Amino acid sequence: MIDIDPNTEGLPGITALQSIVGALMTVGLICAVLGVIVSAIVWALGANSSNPQLAGRGKTGVLVALGAAIICGAAVAAVNFFWAIGQTV
Repeated sequence: MIDIDPNTEGLPGITALQSIVGALMTVGLICAVLGVIVSAIVWALGANSSNPQLAGRGKTGVLVALGAAIICGAAVAAVNFFWAIGQTV
């Protein structure tokens, strides 16, 4: 039986790569928050000006930005979950 686990010290630059990935997750979450804010403004302007197309695009933008935030926030948990499932196969 072979037992192999992730090695965080096997290659040079792994800690730097982890830092970069963490920074990219932060940027993704900040962009998602910005997307929610901008889309909510578009939604409000569309609803206030009786423009259903603009309001619909604002609603879609809010949902897409929230989905992006969920994916960014859950990425590590999802990978760890599927890693654990993969180890049982």
